[in-house]
Amino acid sequence: MDLILWRHAEAQEWTPGCDDMARRLTSRGEKQAARMAAWLDRQLPDNTRVLVSPARRTEQTATALGRKFKIRPELAPDGTVAQLLELVQWPDARGCVLVVGHQPTLGQTIAQLIGLNVTECSVKKGSVWWLRDRQREALLQTLIVTVQSPEVL
Repeated sequence: MDLILWRHAEAQEWTPGCDDMARRLTSRGEKQAARMAAWLDRQLPDNTRVLVSPARRTEQTATALGRKFKIRPELAPDGTVAQLLELVQWPDARGCVLVVGHQPTLGQTIAQLIGLNVTECSVKKGSVWWLRDRQREALLQTLIVTVQSPEVL
């Protein structure tokens, strides 16, 4: 299984009283999303499932890809690693799943899957972590296929 974790691009700053779920991408964020989407579209298999948080900024990020996607409440900013992994059926699903979501959940998921000795790693806005599971003898391993940031594409 391939699991691709894409953090939403740069969004408007949160301010007290602001609806976090309604925050939109900045113009810089729109450019980040478009750059990463162009790269992803060339790499992703045609049958990739795309799952997106219900937050406006993640929908805008996913829309840049130009593929159909499903909005899933489990991927909201308050979602957990367990919810994300159950949703994508890691590591048992076949094929490729792209998740567009948030910190800290994405960083916590990466840390858990690659066995870091910390609870989470930092995931830059607009960046992608592409992970793959493989079975070696009786051991399930997680490989890092690539990490991409829109600034270097």
